[in-house]
Amino acid sequence: MSGFRDYFLSTAAIASAVLACNVAVAHADDDNDHSQHRGYKHVLLISVDGMHAVDLKRWVESRPGGNFAQLTGKGVVYPNAYTTAPSDSFPGMLAQVTGATPKGGGLFYDDSYDRTEYPAKAFYTSQGLSDPGCVGPAGTELTNFEALDKTYNYSSGLVADYTAGGTLGQVYTQLDPDHMQRKLVNGQCVPVYPHEYVRTNTVFEVIKEAGMRTAWSDKHPAYEDLAGPSGKGLDELFTPEINSQDTIDAGAQPGDDYTTSYTGVRSYDSLKVKAVLNWIDGYDGSRTQRQAVPAIFGMNFQAVSVGQKLAKAGHADTDKSLVGGYADGKATPGNALTLQFQFVDDALGKFVNELKAQNLYDSTLIIVSAKHGQSPIDVKDRVAISDALYSKAPGFGTNGFEICDDEALVWLSPELQQATNPATGHPYYADAKAYILAHAADLHIQKLLDRDELTRLYEDPFHNSRVPDFIAITDHGVICTGGSKLAEHGGFSNDDRNVLLLVSSPRIKHARVVEETTFTTQIAPTILHALDLNPRSLQAVRDEDVEPLKLK
Repeated sequence: MSGFRDYFLSTAAIASAVLACNVAVAHADDDNDHSQHRGYKHVLLISVDGMHAVDLKRWVESRPGGNFAQLTGKGVVYPNAYTTAPSDSFPGMLAQVTGATPKGGGLFYDDSYDRTEYPAKAFYTSQGLSDPGCVGPAGTELTNFEALDKTYNYSSGLVADYTAGGTLGQVYTQLDPDHMQRKLVNGQCVPVYPHEYVRTNTVFEVIKEAGMRTAWSDKHPAYEDLAGPSGKGLDELFTPEINSQDTIDAGAQPGDDYTTSYTGVRSYDSLKVKAVLNWIDGYDGSRTQRQAVPAIFGMNFQAVSVGQKLAKAGHADTDKSLVGGYADGKATPGNALTLQFQFVDDALGKFVNELKAQNLYDSTLIIVSAKHGQSPIDVKDRVAISDALYSKAPGFGTNGFEICDDEALVWLSPELQQATNPATGHPYYADAKAYILAHAADLHIQKLLDRDELTRLYEDPFHNSRVPDFIAITDHGVICTGGSKLAEHGGFSNDDRNVLLLVSSPRIKHARVVEETTFTTQIAPTILHALDLNPRSLQAVRDEDVEPLKLK
């Protein structure tokens, strides 16, 4: 892996490496012949956010009797699997269910920007200002995270409790249209729902159109985007809010959300584990109504991601000796991260046991991957910086936006992007590029992707309202924080992108490892193939030439 990592971080190879993520190089073999009937009735998709390929390898080696090991014993492991670039949760999850990179999917980050939209009504009312509607210069931050929830508090940044002010499993009772960014439609200023940002169809839409039930559980109600452009792909979206006041664990103080302790995030993930078990048993996620077992269902785990990022024990952790992250550069998990991996391992065992109890195990394909990795693995590589300099770039103005976790995405004010800077006589864009490059050492920038490179990789930022004006790829180990977090994701490095990928079924008689480079975009056509549906029903599979994963 070190050779591939070096290639990925080579300045000369950055552009071609990112381009490579747009084309799945693994080709279907006889096992993937679309004329053969796979016969699976269900696909259980699991995303263990933050989990690297090396984490799976080490865990299975150290716990050969564990549930991860049992799945690999009846499965195929892809140690050279890569998620999207940028490696954020939103594009990372969309990749798995659409086959699309950000180029096709249309979203680069959960916290991003659109040059044609306007701020939410609540943006103004929370500050005691009158709402002007969709007037003035267009361009606004897109807040596809907890900010869309009904009980989101603009002052504290927290949601009151994990129900988000609604009913779990009924996502439209949790989302508040007044918290959504807006656009002009036929002269009317209307809210934009998360699914309206998605530019390609999802497996949920294809499967539901085929008459089968669909369900998913994730960390924000904003994951309503997975319903696809139609907004109709999901029969049930079970989304307890992770960035909410911890109302489960003893010792939680006001302001303590589920990401501020290792125990808290496990309590949070347990809500979703129960939902998955309920779906297997033939109920809805809350176990209040009988429903058909979904053809596609699953959840994401946050426990590992928090275990990688949170530096020390929090409010709900009785063992105050717990510390987060890895013990060394070989990805040896520390004591807290070990607990988080064990929690996920135990949950996978519960899923398998319940599938067996309901006589569904033989007819269910299990796919385990991750939306993103986490960087750096080796805490000695960690370098914390401020990203404040980006907002001082010429052309950023009052309407620009920038987000930095372990790389930076920068959008200039739309009205200045292509204008001339009267102070210099140069285009604002050129001045902004020169300014950022002049501060490359301070910002630890290894490679700045500008309009030319972004156009080749995604689309032209001068003509696509979502593509950033610049993406700054930072040195390995750099994270933008003034706090104590140990790692972050979103970037282009091996630690960000090389994630676990495992496909398991008792029908796979010979466990194997596929060493070829694969991509999480290949999960989407694999899901449809398993259910005897046409993978090319997905627009991204056609547009980006994505093949199902090899299973033999």
